Amino acid sequence: MTQTAPHTPARTAPHPPRRRWSRFARHYVEMIISMFVGMFALGMLLDAVGIGFSHDRQPELSYLLMAFNMSVGMAAWMRYRGHGWASTLEMCAAMFVPVVPLFPLLWLGVIDSGGLMLVAHVAMFPLMLAAMLRRVDEYAGCAG
Repeated sequence: MTQTAPHTPARTAPHPPRRRWSRFARHYVEMIISMFVGMFALGMLLDAVGIGFSHDRQPELSYLLMAFNMSVGMAAWMRYRGHGWASTLEMCAAMFVPVVPLFPLLWLGVIDSGGLMLVAHVAMFPLMLAAMLRRVDEYAGCAG
């Protein structure tokens, strides 16, 4: 009769790099989708109740409201997926940070409201990526 060793839990091997980076990429896409869902859903809701700002007459307020709407969508999804407040707020900050240098350029007439929206929206994507790379283990790990 052979004796068997008592059961010991298997050590969890690190996930292959390809799987980690595919999870990272999936999360990035999820953030983009949730950002747009928040922007459109809350934007339509606020428009329906008469809360909104003119993109041409009040570009600062229009942008800030849009960034808030995008942040709500992302924050809701991140909290649902189990992310902590620190990483959630960093991701939301990526919606607001682009306007820090752009508002003065708008006020000085260097860019117009369309340029503000374009540059800020383009800047969001690398800023979101930077926030994720800051916590790469959280976003590429196998939890969540």
